[in-house]
Formats: sequence, C-alpha cells, structure tokens
Amino acid sequence: MDAILNSLMSGEITLITGILWFIIATIVGAIGGAIGGIVVGGEHMGNELAAMMGSFFGPMAAAPGILIALLILLFI
Repeated sequence: MDAILNSLMSGEITLITGILWFIIATIVGAIGGAIGGIVVGGEHMGNELAAMMGSFFGPMAAAPGILIALLILLFI
C-alpha cells in the first residue's frame, strides 16, 4: 500500500496507479453526467431518470479521453 501511495504522490504512472486513476476519473465522469442530465433533462423526464441516464452516458463519453490522457502522461 505504501508503494502505491508513493507512486501516486510522485506522479509515476504504473499499471496499478493507471487503473486507480481510471476508476477515479470514471466515477467523477458519472457524477458529472448525472448533474448534466439533471440540468438538461430534469424538467421533462424527472430528475431521477435524467440523473440515472446521465450517470450511465457520462463515463461512456469520458472513457476514451481518460485512456488517451493516461497514455500521454505515461510517455511524458
């Protein structure tokens, strides 16, 4: 556990830290998608349905960007 925390603090991208950052970014994408869904479609569909749809589609849109960003950071 100490090795993982040291890798995270030093900014070193390994397989474990890359997976951890991907999971964190996907969760943040789901939260952002839920908020965006409520703002855009909450009035027409209801807040719960709009948040559920946004939290599903948010990470789907963010995943390719997350992977590309992690690959770029790996080679820098």
